[in-house]
Amino acid sequence: MLRLGALLLTVLTGLSGLVYEVAWEKYLATLLGSHSEASAAVLGIFLGGMSLGYKLWGSLTRRWCAASAESAAARLLAGYGMVEAAIGVYALAFPLLFRGARALSTALPHGSGGAGFALDVGLAALLIGPPSVLLGGTIPFLTQALARGLADATRFHALVYAFNTAGAFAGALAAGYWWLPTLGLVGSLRAMALVNLGAGAAFALMALGARGRAAAAPPAPAPPPARVPGFARLATAALLVGFAMMTVQTVLIRLGGLALGASQFTFSLVVAVFVLCIALGSLGVSALGRIPRGLLAADLWALLALLLALYPQLQNGPYWAHALRSLFRSDAAAFYPFQLATLLGVLAVIGPAVVLSGAALPLIFDQLRREVRDLGDVAGALYSANTLGSLFGALLGGYALFFWLDLHQVYRVALAALALAAVLATRPLLGLGRVAAAGVLALALASIALLPPWSPERLAAGLLYERTPGPESFAGPERFFASRRPASLVFYEDGPTTSVAVSRYESKAGVDLSLMTNGKREGSVRGDYLTTALIALLPALFAERAERAFVIGYGTGVTPGELARLPSMREVSVAEIARSVLRAAPLLDEANGRTSTQPALRILEGDAYRTLLRSAGGYDVIASEPSHTWALGIDMLYSREFLEGARDRLASGGVFCQWMHAYALDDATLALVLRTYTAVFEHVSVWYGLDNDLLLLGFRDETRALDVERLEARAGEPDFRAALLRAGIRSFPQLLAHELLPLGVAHASLGPGEVQTLLHPQLGYLAARAFFHADESRLPSTATLEGARLGRSHSLVRRFARRFGGALPERERGAFVGEACRHLPRECAVLLAQWTHEVPDSRPRERVLKAVRERRKVSALARAIPLHDVDRLAALFDPLPSTPADGAHALAEARQATELFWNYYHHAAPFPRERIAALWRRCEGSGAPRAACRDGRMRTEQLIGRLDAAPDPKES
Repeated sequence: MLRLGALLLTVLTGLSGLVYEVAWEKYLATLLGSHSEASAAVLGIFLGGMSLGYKLWGSLTRRWCAASAESAAARLLAGYGMVEAAIGVYALAFPLLFRGARALSTALPHGSGGAGFALDVGLAALLIGPPSVLLGGTIPFLTQALARGLADATRFHALVYAFNTAGAFAGALAAGYWWLPTLGLVGSLRAMALVNLGAGAAFALMALGARGRAAAAPPAPAPPPARVPGFARLATAALLVGFAMMTVQTVLIRLGGLALGASQFTFSLVVAVFVLCIALGSLGVSALGRIPRGLLAADLWALLALLLALYPQLQNGPYWAHALRSLFRSDAAAFYPFQLATLLGVLAVIGPAVVLSGAALPLIFDQLRREVRDLGDVAGALYSANTLGSLFGALLGGYALFFWLDLHQVYRVALAALALAAVLATRPLLGLGRVAAAGVLALALASIALLPPWSPERLAAGLLYERTPGPESFAGPERFFASRRPASLVFYEDGPTTSVAVSRYESKAGVDLSLMTNGKREGSVRGDYLTTALIALLPALFAERAERAFVIGYGTGVTPGELARLPSMREVSVAEIARSVLRAAPLLDEANGRTSTQPALRILEGDAYRTLLRSAGGYDVIASEPSHTWALGIDMLYSREFLEGARDRLASGGVFCQWMHAYALDDATLALVLRTYTAVFEHVSVWYGLDNDLLLLGFRDETRALDVERLEARAGEPDFRAALLRAGIRSFPQLLAHELLPLGVAHASLGPGEVQTLLHPQLGYLAARAFFHADESRLPSTATLEGARLGRSHSLVRRFARRFGGALPERERGAFVGEACRHLPRECAVLLAQWTHEVPDSRPRERVLKAVRERRKVSALARAIPLHDVDRLAALFDPLPSTPADGAHALAEARQATELFWNYYHHAAPFPRERIAALWRRCEGSGAPRAACRDGRMRTEQLIGRLDAAPDPKES
């Protein structure tokens, strides 16, 4: 019972260790940034600490056993209980320690970028180094304390390793799918601290019951030899296995990102499969009654053979993910079944190889334990070597090698390391000399070198958004890719954190270039020009000056290029985390106006969070154009802390522009982003670029944001006019058509709720779930009483119309409505309805309608315009209903009108509230059930406010 209880507790401590690793990585991303160097540094500190812990605790168990063999087991269990309790206490104190380290980092001079980063890495080591060392105590302590002797040592050691790793499997899934987004970082640390404190208390109680029991392998008459025969060779093999499998895990996470999307779920899923299979491999060793002498060598050669056999199919990962994805419906209910199916699929593909890797360490331990009595010391030294190999795998295979090698080449390096480990295990078994062993190794390496490279066209196929099965979706990868028109790739490179591809397209309209990162289309130069140009031009138009700008993400180069081409702009700093994007930048110049050659451009390599917050500030424009919110690490750029830092680095008349996608998202996630943004900026308006590309503008000066005359004059300046023409905007009314929520409306229309913070990062998880069902989210309705008042008052197009007596002339109105109809279906319908109501025989309106009907033949977006609702919407502009209705019809009409009012309300075409009030009054006076009418009116007023509330006189 004692051993079973200890094993069950190791499941919990394994779970907590994995959760700590993920939570600490997210904590330290706010100190070091979210770039590849930071991730490698954090993982290196964690693994380095555990490696040191294995070695230190292994040595300590030897000394304790030598001091008192009779009470060694109790002392070891009590000592391990103290270690677990110390981890729990440290976890509780970590948030306070982190705040102190962050304050110290801010206070200390950082000097150059490299020196400053090194300083923060040192602070990170002080933060997570000590608990990482403590986490290395599990296997040395329990192996020495609870093994019943040398014959039993391998089995129990493998069981400890298996149970602890099984806990890590549960931790990987819990942290990635539930724990962190639900409890936040602080809550997760507190919950895990309770686990460790409880485990510490349990092991202390076990120690009381183990008094008088000797630890495994009592002292021998003679001291153990100073050097264990074969230890260096086997420890090297353990190191190589650790390096190879950490490198393979990194490659598979990257391939998973290309196939499934580089989200937190993909990362958690691959890590979970690895730790589960390692646990199964170790458990398999524990089940063996007798371990043959050659089993270790056979295990390593089989591992190498399986990974070699897997190599040709890994490039087809995007296809297999597409085929699996096509089997599931795109709704929220199918999310977890799809995740489970993906887990099982990944398990089937890579599981057998990883199971063999999990068996390697217990098998190595079995060979070593035959030579020595100090089991804890041997286990500690062995796992220290293996974890050191994992550290090298994280730093080299997970980061440094990608400066020179692509994914398939890094995978081959891992295979080469495994080949060397297999030779080391085989040499004494077959009695191979050095020359013979070198010959075997050379043959294995030659076979690895002759492997063909992976196809960049397949890796960069961009199948993430293809959820509907096609004719060849289940025909196999060869027929599937042969049936597709291959993209003309002009660039492909696997960098330390990002796989970047550039495709070239030629049409009658000219050459277009598309940028992809991690299998996800970031945008095309010409196709997305409107959005990427407005990200630059809108804040520059509103800002008091346009002299200094900071751009988050180089992307296709359009945003920094448009800013750099403004004659007034002296400096455009661009923070770009992916070096491969910068290497591809000159290739985009032929389509983006030669952005990379602009003299005002200043490239800052690194993540935007650290780069912007370490800058001096004083920017007139900050334009944030990151990747999609579900991509791993991107949610930091939507956090309250980052937005506060960006706001504080604006000049007095500066403007912050944040790109946000409304597609492949749900309403709740979009509301989270908007609540966070409005919690930081007192003055916010929302515009749009192409279709569902939202542009959030944060102002420091409300007056300038409402000055439509100044905006018109600025847009008419030659440089701005030319830039707007390049984006396809030919008139000022067309520009005003891109205003979705006037100043203040977002604040008034959002309900209460949580915001995105660094200590409670929800956005990445919520967005990744919403990406699964790929809905199009909608902004909150502006029909509420306060939202409608602010919309009528602050609408720039209504302010512009005041110079014409309150209504736009037909020409300007045609430009305004025509632009809306090119991009926004619902807004198009309500603007056409208002125009129909006010000018029934308008020829410009008929021209706009004709253009809409022509586009409906070729455009899915145009087909989404609800033209069938135009007449019903036009009726809402009449203050009073024109015809009586009986009871049933009166109730139905009131309900329908309320629904239309709520869904279609638009600041530029506000419905009169009197219409809704009159319909509900008529309902109550008709033959309809009075209770139903009263209930309907009450629900309506709960939704949009009092129906008899008078409009603000200043709105007219």
